[in-house]
Amino acid sequence: VQLQASGGGLVQAGGSLRLSCAASGRTFSSVTMGWFRRAPGKEREFVAAISGSGGTTVYADSVKGRFTVSRDNAKNTLYLQMNSLKPEDTAVYYCAADPKTISTYSYWGQGTLVTVSS
Repeated sequence: VQLQASGGGLVQAGGSLRLSCAASGRTFSSVTMGWFRRAPGKEREFVAAISGSGGTTVYADSVKGRFTVSRDNAKNTLYLQMNSLKPEDTAVYYCAADPKTISTYSYWGQGTLVTVSS
């Protein structure tokens, strides 16, 4: 089982990026998937999650209204559309699947770096 995150990069404040997370090795259409991030010198934090059907989404207050999590189960892919980016969004972003608790997931991707310049 592998989760491959991509789409990170350098963007100016106010800009947008779209992260993708391609899953392989099994089908994740029935399980919740999520995004987390770890900023330099900080603990990993929850960003967003989406149910298996895509019908339920949850966001951290810090990204609500700016980020949108979605999924394409036919492609076994998770997305995170990030708009109105701020320098404080700079972090390594990780995708994850199959939560046991709000922050404990069974599967994790390798992370993709997002850098937002001011």
